[in-house]
Order: sequence, then structure tokens, then C-alpha cells
Amino acid sequence: MTVWDDLVGQDRVRDQLAAAARDADAQVTAVSAGEPVSDASKMTHAWLFTGPPGSGRSTAARAFAAALQCVSPDRALGGQQPGCGFCDGCHTSLVGTHADVQIVRTDLLSIGVKETRDLVRRAQLSPAVGRWQVIVLEDADRLTEGAGNVLLKAVEEPAPRTVWLLCAPSLEDVLPTIRSRCRHLTLRTPPVEAVADVLIRRDGIPPETALTAARATQGHIGRARRLATDDRARARRAAVLKVPLRVEDVGGCLKAAQELVDTAGEDAKQLAEEVDVKETEDLKAALGGQAGGRMPRGTAGAMKELEDRQKRRKTRTQRDSLDLALTELTGFYRDVLTLQFGSRLELANEEVRDAVDRIARGSSPEATLRRIEAVLACREALDRNVAPLLAVEAMTMALRAG
Repeated sequence: MTVWDDLVGQDRVRDQLAAAARDADAQVTAVSAGEPVSDASKMTHAWLFTGPPGSGRSTAARAFAAALQCVSPDRALGGQQPGCGFCDGCHTSLVGTHADVQIVRTDLLSIGVKETRDLVRRAQLSPAVGRWQVIVLEDADRLTEGAGNVLLKAVEEPAPRTVWLLCAPSLEDVLPTIRSRCRHLTLRTPPVEAVADVLIRRDGIPPETALTAARATQGHIGRARRLATDDRARARRAAVLKVPLRVEDVGGCLKAAQELVDTAGEDAKQLAEEVDVKETEDLKAALGGQAGGRMPRGTAGAMKELEDRQKRRKTRTQRDSLDLALTELTGFYRDVLTLQFGSRLELANEEVRDAVDRIARGSSPEATLRRIEAVLACREALDRNVAPLLAVEAMTMALRAG
């Protein structure tokens, strides 16, 4: 087992990162010995990983971070590439406990200036125990403009042994000034069979269940795992796939829209129940809260900041849940088009083939394309902060009109 094993269907990217890790290892060794560094090194201080959702952007970044921190004796003797997967450097990097690997992700709508300045200050430090100081920013697309400008300075003038690993869906999601200073790697959607294989091998999921989940999510590794292991996820998906059959009249449209929004709200509420209470209690204890709920003076600001963060996270969770439902609707109508054009492509939603076939026979390809456009328009409206119920109602009415 190596650090690259979970990087599914990305052979080209894996080879490039492994070569860079090898040169990075040689670079650190040469500097320590007072020797010159090769001008042909494939290592650089800033990387940008892009690819569609589920392609494994953060997985690639984490694997690379682990390879950079690899301290395997076999590596030092030239017996293998960095990234053994079992040494202390690899293991702690992958599980998120390495002192010199900072994994940054957010469940909020954006990453602001304050958080980015904290990252930049950390990036100026020398490695404490590892070979490199590595900052993995999993949601670089959520940087505000101000935060992006703060990050730009650090990427332009990095510390000697600091590496920035940025992840975003596409180049357009990152400021041009930042992406022009990064080495860019593009990941692709993994093949369905490769995703099913990793679910079987790593998660012990039965082969038939793994293949069904991988096909339904079209190669999205994280969603496939959740669909294969979470009964609630399967029930929610089944409800979404019934929407095309429920929009035959205005009442059905409005009811379907309300249920989609309510389900997203329930997802957000469930997360709040699981996380918010513990966060609040932990903060109260850290601030010296007393029995009966009384808090020391001067702590109200910290409590208010936590409440605001929790509200923003709830908004993000609801929006992400709705976006997932819209993605599944798009997949349903993609299957409809597949049947209407007589394509031999495999259906993503084979389990509801009867419903797909019914919609396909009762409409034209032009109507199906308009419905897909309506779903995409709803996603864009949600990105512009249109009220969720209003945006989804407009979409379901458009699905009815066809």
C-alpha cells in the first residue's frame, strides 16, 4: 500500500506527483549536504489541482503532501519512491495530524481575509519536524477577492521549504494572478469500474452495491461511498428521482419543490444537531463557563462569533443538499436523452429505468434539453442567493412545461 492507492483513475497525475516528490526529496537532501539543486527539478512551490466534483482533487493533494513528508528508510537508500504509506511521515499526513501539514477546508460559504492571513503567517514558518511546510487549501474557489489578494503575496514570495497545494473545480474559479503562479494539474472523472473497485477494496462494500452506487453517482467517489453506506442518502435520492413524474400539474410542482427544500433543511438541521451542540459546549468549557450556563464577562463576542459561523454553515449545508438533488435531476434527464437518441450509453439511473423510459416516450429531445436548462438555471439562481423555495418552484414549473 502507498499514499497513491486512493487516487482512483488518475495515472497521469499520480506519475507527475510521484516524480515531483522524488525531486523534492533530492532537493532537501542536496540542500542539507550543501550541494547544488538540479535546475531540472520537477518540484515547485505552488500547485493547483482542478477537476470535476468527485475526481479526487483533495485526495491527490493529500497524497502529495504525504509523499513530501515520507521518511521511509527504503526511500533514503533509493529503494523506492517517496510515499511508502506506512512511515510516520506518510501516516500522520494522511490522517491529518502531521505538525507540518495544514489541511484547510470550509463548510461555510467563503474563506475570508482573517483566515487567509493566519495561513500565510503559518506558511512563513520553517518545518517543525518534517521535510516541508505544506498547506493544503481544499476550497480555493471559496476565497473572497480580498482573501485571494492576501494569498497572492505568499504564493509570489514563498518561504524556502513551503509548498501550497490549492484545489478548485476549474481554473476560472481561482484568481488569474494566483493560477498563473501555480503548476496546474487537471484530474478527470474516474471510471465507474475504478470507483466500484475502491469501494469494494477499501470499504468492504458488496460488489453489486458498489457498482450501483458508482454508476448512479457517475464516478463521484465521495457520493458513491455515501450512497452505498447511508440509508438516508438512498431514500433522499429515490425521492428526488420521482420528481419528474410528479410535475404533471401546478399542485404537484409546488409540492415537489417544497419537499426538496424541506429535505435540504432537514439535512442542515441534522448536521446542526450533530455538531453545533458539541461545539458550543466545548467553547463554553474553554472560556470558563460555570454551572447553570453563566459565562464570564468578555466572552459574549466569542459566543456570538460561533453562532454566526454555525448559521453560515447551516446555509451552506442546505445549499449543498439542494445542489446534490439538482445534480441527480440532471442525471435523470441525461438518461432520458440517452434513450431518446437511441444511444448505447449505460444509464446512470438503471434502477428507475421505467420512469426514464416513460418520460422519454412522452416528450421530445428538445423538451428534455429545456428541462436540463431549467435545472441548471435553478443552480445558478441559488448561487446568486435567490430564495431556495422560489428558485426550486420556478424550476419545477419549467419541468412541467417542458
